[in-house]
Amino acid sequence: MRRVMQGVSALLMLAWPFVVWLAVSHPSWRWLLPLVAVLFILRLMALGGRKGALSLVGKWLAVAGVALSLASWLLSNHQLLMWYPVVVNGLMLALFGGSLFSAMPLVERLARLREPELPPRGVIWTRRVTQVWCLFFIFNGSIALVTCLINNLLWWTWWNGLVSYLLMGLLMAGEWLLRQRMRKQA
Repeated sequence: MRRVMQGVSALLMLAWPFVVWLAVSHPSWRWLLPLVAVLFILRLMALGGRKGALSLVGKWLAVAGVALSLASWLLSNHQLLMWYPVVVNGLMLALFGGSLFSAMPLVERLARLREPELPPRGVIWTRRVTQVWCLFFIFNGSIALVTCLINNLLWWTWWNGLVSYLLMGLLMAGEWLLRQRMRKQA
């Protein structure tokens, strides 16, 4: 059941810009908003007893999704839905940025799951990668914020439904390629 909920959660995150576009541009699709709120509630329940920073951020994102969906539906203010990517980027920045002040940044923790004996060069690398992700979340969140403030649904959908995902994928792929190159040089 947990895997099903994780899959639904991932699909919801990917579909969010298109759900917003449908609800805003086609009022007959407003019925999606309570359904989306229920899906966020199910996501929150799936994260229930989990501990750790990632789970905490996931819970906060689910609460934000419920609040924005229901507020948008009840107040008939669909622009509220557009703020979710801003919240996501802000929370991810807090997660990654906050980890820079701990003994082990988030990317290092993730790297140590695969390679427990991370060499000193790898530790430096993971700290830099965590910093790059922070810059990405600042940039992406700023553009998401601008698209909300301009209130242009087309630009908002293009950025939050396509461009930001492409940039995130490029960042992941670029980091992976550089890491492979660094390993060959070692």
